Amino acid sequence: MSLTQTIELPNGVKYEQPLGLFINNEFVKSVDGGTFEVINPCNEKVITSVQEASEKDVDIAVKAARAAFEGPWSQYEPSERGKLLNKLADLFEANVLLLASVEALDNGKGVSIAHGDVQVAANVLRYYGGWADKIHGKVIDTSPGNFNYTKQEPIGVCGQIIPWNFPLLMWSWKIGPAIATGNVVVIKTAEQTPLSGLVASTLVKEAGFPPGVINTISGIGRVAGAALSSHMDVDKVAFTGSTIVGRLILKAAADSNLKKVTLELGGKSPNIVFNDANIEDAISWVNFGIYFNHGQCCCAGSRIYVQEGIYDKFVAAFKERIAKNVVGDPFHPDTFQGPQVSQLQFDRIMSYIDHGKKEGATVETGGERHGTEGYFIQPTLFSGVREDMKIMQEEIFGPVASIAKFKTTDDAVRIGNNTNYGLAAALHTTDLVTAINVSNRLKAGTVWVNTYNTLHHALPFGGFKESGIGRELGKAALACYTQTKTVSINLGGSKY
Repeated sequence: MSLTQTIELPNGVKYEQPLGLFINNEFVKSVDGGTFEVINPCNEKVITSVQEASEKDVDIAVKAARAAFEGPWSQYEPSERGKLLNKLADLFEANVLLLASVEALDNGKGVSIAHGDVQVAANVLRYYGGWADKIHGKVIDTSPGNFNYTKQEPIGVCGQIIPWNFPLLMWSWKIGPAIATGNVVVIKTAEQTPLSGLVASTLVKEAGFPPGVINTISGIGRVAGAALSSHMDVDKVAFTGSTIVGRLILKAAADSNLKKVTLELGGKSPNIVFNDANIEDAISWVNFGIYFNHGQCCCAGSRIYVQEGIYDKFVAAFKERIAKNVVGDPFHPDTFQGPQVSQLQFDRIMSYIDHGKKEGATVETGGERHGTEGYFIQPTLFSGVREDMKIMQEEIFGPVASIAKFKTTDDAVRIGNNTNYGLAAALHTTDLVTAINVSNRLKAGTVWVNTYNTLHHALPFGGFKESGIGRELGKAALACYTQTKTVSINLGGSKY
């Protein structure tokens, strides 16, 4: 079987798609020869088949990473690590059309939106390239006869497991801080969307990274992901995905070598609109908050609460705005919402919609399949919902929102916090006191005011409660990839 395939995309981009496992800077076949199919979510047809990593392949990748960590990579100066990340960022920008097109092919997101994802990924890599030589310890004075200092050292071999909703973006979120701090990586892409990560791996080699520093494997979560999480020579595992799987990874890490863990998990985020909000702006951001990326965002604003004074006006105008969302071909420049990523996700979302209908919620708009081919779902809005409804408590991960009214600020805070999740929240108001007070009372890792989904590489992102452990992005992410060593030297000033 060839380890590349020529693919021509609807927008005219023609390229060589790597199909192998990227280990030691080479694309290789899986030990057992296993492969799995990659499905185009627009037409439900097979795009290609890629090599499938087994436990044996994970072990090979981990050994390659360990050899790099203990060998050549340990001798690289921090500034050299920064230069490599910056070079990789340059290559992302130089290949933005290719990367965005591949992302649109196997994920289904609009190519214009994928273009933005690639640029943001480049920004993330460049940001952490700048951090590489600025990770410092401290001198701590305890007594005249002792010299004490701390060092921030890399953890070692990092197993990283990323989701299918933002394949390249999540790849950069994981790679950036891990490499900046001197670690090595075995990263497993999602089985639904392995193609763009493999293309990005060709840029790793082109950028000049030594063999074994960044290894990308394609595989099934319950096999390759489980093997990474429980591997005795993996020092840290980082995962982005569902809370259910996050629990399994945490348990596997604890049951093996008690490896370090960071988890960025699910959400059921409230988006709260007060009477004094600029309604036009709020509608635009609320729409973006739930329907961006087909609703496949862990921080999606899926619970919309509008104060009773503007509720009816807001709902009417919001339905008009939803109707303007263009659903269709990812390669059409005007497309805002493409298909869901897989048959499994399509069925799961439709089951939630059916459940909402059976529970008595009112479908304000949508609620059905869009078209007859592909995994397309109409942007859906429920009203007449209760707090105990399944569609109000569980993460749907699709273009489905519920809207309800509230009376007072205390009501908004109470219902906003009425969930086991705590990844994000938002509020819309023109009153600064309301903005600050409510932001302080909402139990979420990120609170947006008069905006939504506006993440930035310099701002920490992560969850309260069951939405995760640790932080991605910003300076905070560096702490998740370093460990502190204290060195205390007796200068002869003290005796036992």
